Amino acid sequence: MITIKRLGIFDDVVKDFPNDIKEICLTLRSLISELHPDCIEVPRPGEPSVAYGYGEKKMSEAYAYIMPQKTYANLGFYHGANIDTESTLLEGTGKKLRHIKLQDLKMVESPEIKNILLAAMRERKNALGL
Repeated sequence: MITIKRLGIFDDVVKDFPNDIKEICLTLRSLISELHPDCIEVPRPGEPSVAYGYGEKKMSEAYAYIMPQKTYANLGFYHGANIDTESTLLEGTGKKLRHIKLQDLKMVESPEIKNILLAAMRERKNALGL
């Protein structure tokens, strides 16, 4: 994983959140790194979120983001409406964005989360012609 530290680091994004939410975020980060070891990570503490993708541009090159909340962590997908999956976990009605509210580690560790991440990676890779 290549981290772009221009805006901050992962720890800056999760530092003000409860420990259980931090653990969910760290586990998601590890899963993304396992699935895509060469991914570009861009922490944005001001949002607070961390984007993952094939480049630094979140709305075109990134496929996913982690955004901690007070009682859950969002695993979001910038082009979630285009992901080829039949998952019922994806929420959202916007033109492009979709997200999953992860409230515990059991959800993060489910095969469905891994499959959705892989589908999001494929979608972005194909869209970028990589």
